[in-house]
Amino acid sequence: MTMTLEDKHPGSGSLVEEGHQNMGEKYQANGKPVANGRGEVSVKQESNGRCAMPRESLNMYSWQEIQKHNQKTDQWLVINRKVYNVTGWAHKHPGGNQVLNHYAGEDATDVFRAMHVNLDIVKLYLKPLLIGELAPEEPSQEKHKSSQLVKDFQELRRTLEAMNMFSANPVFFLLHFAQVFILETLAWLMVWYFGSGWLVTIFISLLLTISQVQSSYLQHDLGHLSIFTKSKWNHLMQIIMMSHFKGLSTKWWNYRHSQHHVKTNIYPKDPDIDMGALFLLGELQPVKFGKMKIKYINYEKQHLYFYIVGLPLLMPIYFNLESIYVMFFQSYWMDVAWVSSFYIRHFITFGPFYGIFGTILLIYFVKLIESPWITLVTQMSHIPMKMSNEQNWDWVSTQIFTTCNVEQSLFNDWFTGHLNFQIEHHLFPTMPRHNFHKVQPLVRSLCAQHGLQYVKKPLLEAFGDIIRALKKSAALWMDAYHET
Repeated sequence: MTMTLEDKHPGSGSLVEEGHQNMGEKYQANGKPVANGRGEVSVKQESNGRCAMPRESLNMYSWQEIQKHNQKTDQWLVINRKVYNVTGWAHKHPGGNQVLNHYAGEDATDVFRAMHVNLDIVKLYLKPLLIGELAPEEPSQEKHKSSQLVKDFQELRRTLEAMNMFSANPVFFLLHFAQVFILETLAWLMVWYFGSGWLVTIFISLLLTISQVQSSYLQHDLGHLSIFTKSKWNHLMQIIMMSHFKGLSTKWWNYRHSQHHVKTNIYPKDPDIDMGALFLLGELQPVKFGKMKIKYINYEKQHLYFYIVGLPLLMPIYFNLESIYVMFFQSYWMDVAWVSSFYIRHFITFGPFYGIFGTILLIYFVKLIESPWITLVTQMSHIPMKMSNEQNWDWVSTQIFTTCNVEQSLFNDWFTGHLNFQIEHHLFPTMPRHNFHKVQPLVRSLCAQHGLQYVKKPLLEAFGDIIRALKKSAALWMDAYHET
């Protein structure tokens, strides 16, 4: 999910009529405006270019001051040396308020560039939030970050943009859309022609499983705005692929996935590494649970019950229940309507052959088969990698430490939806996936230049590493649990 703002018209007033602080105000250390006795210039006037008086020079801030504003009720962040107060607007952010809170008090230049497509439009929304800039003597990033690595990565991105690596090939995605539609149609034709016997049911379940998985990959591409040049078309088609073809809430997935991308494998900011009481991941969580003598389940066996619980139940149980919960409790009624259309379509097409109850069983049987496929592909690149509390690494290091690749082949590309290039995808989320193999050598060169380990492995080894990582985490929990 990208944190896009393109689809809201900047002149609508939805952003600027909330009483944001104007850019001519001075600020105390706590970020509150200090009365300066001068006439105020409304944010709405400034955003529409009808400023009645010249804007004062921007206030200067140090990193020490900016880092104090890292709470939900007080959020500043830095983009290209400009300081923005996003506190009052975070709840309106299309990518969810959490992603802004995750970067409060930090430099967000690279993540901002990575997650947005049309910067000219997005910058219109930033303008009313501007409160100052970094003092001239301050570095562009926090002092502990490698300025050379950041500079080289930004230069690499400019090179890739000049190479048109962010432009989608319409034929590539048209074929993938056609694949889904053909599989869905073929499944129905099989039942219509041959009837609903066991062999036919098993065969169409396999066809529908492939369709479901490939729909997941396509909605993922659309959520990252990597197919169409217009954001609204990406959003519309994502709703169709995610909610109508898969029966899951689009907003739920987008808000969840945005957090995963901006703070990959960071406790507690990445929801993908929060398995609740069921699985303990990484090194920190198992030790914490062990020292606190927490034993909801025998975690020593988690690498074994992963086969029974994690693989088959992620899609039909966990994701479906969480999607339903979020849709209703967050009042995402548009998503409810589109998800309802998923079930209505199945009742219309398969109901005459299986009945209502039989159709529901067919739907969830397909999700049961789909679940191991999706679970292995999505977890192979992150569970075996580094997990930590917030370290405020630079954008490149964050993705390299927490993500790995799987070897390329035609089958691997298709089977994983090009998520075998997770490093490139995480560095450049809006890049069309068919270009990942082209940019891989340049990314590897950047990593080698700065001593960053670029991890790539065979597909089956990557699957096995999930189990090995769970087993390692279980051993850490057991050691801590039995300490006297």
